[in-house]
Amino acid sequence: MKNKTFTVTLTKNPSIGMDVIPGHFTTSHFHANHYLDLDNLKTNSSVARDVAKELALPYLTSTLVDTIVCMEGTEVIGAYMAEELLRGGISAINRGKEIHVVTPISNVNRKLMFQTNKQELIADRSVVVLVSSISSGITLNSALDCLSYYGGKIVGVSALFNAGSIQYDEEIHSLFTNKDIVNYQLFRPHDCPMCREGRKLDAIIVHDGYIRI
Repeated sequence: MKNKTFTVTLTKNPSIGMDVIPGHFTTSHFHANHYLDLDNLKTNSSVARDVAKELALPYLTSTLVDTIVCMEGTEVIGAYMAEELLRGGISAINRGKEIHVVTPISNVNRKLMFQTNKQELIADRSVVVLVSSISSGITLNSALDCLSYYGGKIVGVSALFNAGSIQYDEEIHSLFTNKDIVNYQLFRPHDCPMCREGRKLDAIIVHDGYIRI
């Protein structure tokens, strides 16, 4: 499985790339025929800085941002993104402001929430949501519901990868999409053609990785 790995790079910045592994993968919600390794984009500081510059571009001249809410381990990128928005040139709308970078927590019912001392950074604030990937939409939907509850004003959604399988009212700004990977597909478990062919699962996709079966 691993020896079939290939890398997809961003056309305008080849230093930004994600490793893609073909196979038969499952999460708790869907099956996929590729695993996307986004870890280096989130943990390599020099790459994360380049990623942040690309993700900040749609907001630089037109969008006031008070808070960046980071999901799925994107805090390093979020911090660099805030830095980029604040450091922009004379046309940068956020120059001289303060931007906070926060992450919600899960309660005992696995619902997202913000600690009392963080809620003031959300209520009536202009918020950008930053996620690692949008596939089933569960993570992003949870974040949007949480921010709605606390009175946040969503001014943007940014993602490292967007599978394009779900439409949102908010525009999604993403580095990579399903169009960057030939034949990338997601399936409901009972509709998975690989399962119907009797092909065994290669791995289970978990938070920030996968477990081979």
